Formats: sequence, C-alpha cells, structure tokens
Amino acid sequence: MVFVLDRHKKPLMPCTPRRARLLLARKRAVVHRLSPFTIRLKDRSVQQSTLQPVALKIDPGAKTTGLALARVEETSEGEVHHALHLAELSHRGEEVRDQLRKRAGYRRRRRSTNLRYRPARFLNRRRAPGWLPPSLRSRIDNVLSWGRRYQRWVPLVRIAVERVKFDTQLLQQPEISGVEYQRGELAGWEVRAYLLEKFGRRCVYCGRTDTPFELDHIQPRSRGGSNRVSNLALSCHTCNAAKGERTAAEFGHPEVAAQAKQPLRDTAAVNATRYALCDELRTLDLPLTTWSGGRTRWNRARFSIPKTHALDALCVGEVAGVKVGAHQALAITATGRGRYSRTNVDESGFPVGSLMRRKQVLGIKTGDRVRAMVPEGFAAQGTHTGRIAVRANKHFRMGKVQGIPARFCRVLQLADGYDYAVVATTLQG
Repeated sequence: MVFVLDRHKKPLMPCTPRRARLLLARKRAVVHRLSPFTIRLKDRSVQQSTLQPVALKIDPGAKTTGLALARVEETSEGEVHHALHLAELSHRGEEVRDQLRKRAGYRRRRRSTNLRYRPARFLNRRRAPGWLPPSLRSRIDNVLSWGRRYQRWVPLVRIAVERVKFDTQLLQQPEISGVEYQRGELAGWEVRAYLLEKFGRRCVYCGRTDTPFELDHIQPRSRGGSNRVSNLALSCHTCNAAKGERTAAEFGHPEVAAQAKQPLRDTAAVNATRYALCDELRTLDLPLTTWSGGRTRWNRARFSIPKTHALDALCVGEVAGVKVGAHQALAITATGRGRYSRTNVDESGFPVGSLMRRKQVLGIKTGDRVRAMVPEGFAAQGTHTGRIAVRANKHFRMGKVQGIPARFCRVLQLADGYDYAVVATTLQG
C-alpha cells in the first residue's frame, strides 16, 4: 500500500499502487517521499475524506522488530485486522556496542602512551535511574522514530505491543492455579514459544526443522523429572519415541541439559527494554495495549499465518481474524546518521587520515539517495540511482562506481539514517 497525505500534509487512508499511479498520471498528486513511497494529494483535505481506524502493531526483537499497520474492522465475533503495511526493522545494537568498545580501546591506548599525565576519570560517571546502555537505547529510539513517522503518514488510533515473550510466573510454577488465563488455553503456548526461541526451532537431537515438535523431558517424568522449562527440550516425534525413558545424556546428547539451562541473551535484551519502550511509545499520545508472545503465536497458529517478524506483529493482540493479502514486507535497516569522530583509524587504532570538515558538497551529503545521469565522455557514464558518498573533489562514489561528477547528481531523498529494501518473498494469506 502507498501512504497518502492531503494538501496540508495530514494523513489519509493508504491506497493501492495502481490508484497511486493514476493519481500521479492525472496530476492530482505529487511524490512526497520515495521510501516508503508516499504521495500528497493536491485537491483533497482531511475534512473531505473518510478515515478508518488504523492500529500500529509492534513485535519487538533484539535484532529485528516487526511492524504492521492494520485496518480495524469491527465484527460480531470481534475485531478483524486487515494488513495495510508490513515492515521488518533491523537494529544496529551490536554495531553500537562494537564501536563503543573500539572507542574505549583508543582512549586506553592514549592513556598508556608517553603523553602528559591525565587523572583517572572512571569514577565520575553518574547514571540516572532506569539507565540503559547505548546498544539497547538505540533499539528503543528506532522503534519510537518509526512510530512517529507512521503517525504522520496514517490515521493511527492505537498501538499494540508485544511486551513480554513469556509468562515467567507460569514457566517457573507450572502447577499454578486460580487464574483462568494461566491455567487456560494459552498456558502451553507460553512454554512452547519459549522453547522454540531457545532451541532455534529445531530438534535438539537430530537438528530437523519444519516438522511438528513435541516437548521432551530431559530427565523423564518416570524418573523424577519436573515440568520446569529447564527440564524441557524441543524434539521431533521420531527422536522423542526413540529416547523413551532415558535421559538426554543416556541417549547420547549430554549437551542438551546444559543448553536448556543457558539464558537467552537476545531475550534478556528484549526484557530489559520492554517497559522503557512502552513508556516512550506513550509519548505519542495514543492508547497503548500490551500482550504476550504466547498469545501472538497462538493467533498465528489459529489463522495459519507463516512465521515472519512482520506477520508476528500483525498477530499481536486480541483479534478474531487476520487478513494478510498480497503484501511484501519493507526491510528497514538502521544505518546511523554518521559519527562524531572525524579521524579515520586503521585496525590497530592509529590515525591514517580524517574526514572532510564539510559534510555537504553542493548541497549533497553522504547517504542521500541520488540519481546521476552522466553523459558520454566520462568514466562513470550512464544512469545511476542509489546512496551517494561525497568527496571534496566533487567526484562522488555510488557503490562500486567511482568518479561521478557532482553536477550531474539530483537528490531524490535525503539521508534519514535508514536503508530500505523489499523482502523478496510475497506474503499471501
């Protein structure tokens, strides 16, 4: 779907690509943005349009966050959500962590060389309550940034977030009673969602994927094993039957017990940011509801939805039906907006040069999406479209193409800290 704005840049309901082409061909609209593609009508305002409720649904992840915009349809059985836009937002948390480690190494080297003495400053850092490391803060900022963008492009009415992947109380106390939710239909889904995440959706004994899995007790129940998640593993039917009443070690896989007790690092990152993310999203002044990952997987299984980050986001919340349609997910990769350091260094951290003092050359800066139509007679002749890297000599680079003269470049979209692509697989449902 194509995002649509009115003549005052207020959000309207998205339209199909075919309708967007007709509006552009009839000069009723202009291109407002290329990625994601957005048009602006010249003869329409919000008061002249009928808007339908749209919900932003988020499935946070440590490396990739699923985003979905859904049109909400009220039925007698409940809400049916129709997908309008699907996206997968890839974070750069590991890159931020690595850059901070490099910076610490550079500073440590400078302090150990024959330079003037500088007193130690490792005890003068003060952190406010609720402080998060930059690698985790970048994930929150990415999701919040896209929440604000969607609020400018579509008429959002609410936000639904998968705040917790697992019900930890249920996992630690499988025999808990008295609460219908914990003892009801979703209880088993919480455990299965946790085990699927921990063991990478593959049998721990034979490594098979894309097969129905069963819960296997590492220490069999007949030999005193419990239902705690630390004693459960993911197994296919064949391996589970062959294992019988033997322990995993007796079955020839002693590593399974150690793997079952290892914590999930990515899950820990999500759990550390779940409340901070919800607090930041509340600044958008929209109603916000939170749900568990077990319910998401339950919804996905009920409606036979394939497993992707974007479709997981579409299945968040309490829904009576989900309509996917023929959509392609937009792959959004966080690239950052540059860096504070202007010095280039080698692998050992020694300076080998510096970046330009000016960030723009003839109004173009590194990361801008540019179309260059270079005539014959130049080494880079032809038409090139993509991200540009500027040079002080006014001959730019685009990918592997060098020497593109600046005077032949036309900016299509300014750099915004993200790169865009379309997921190749067409989603049907």
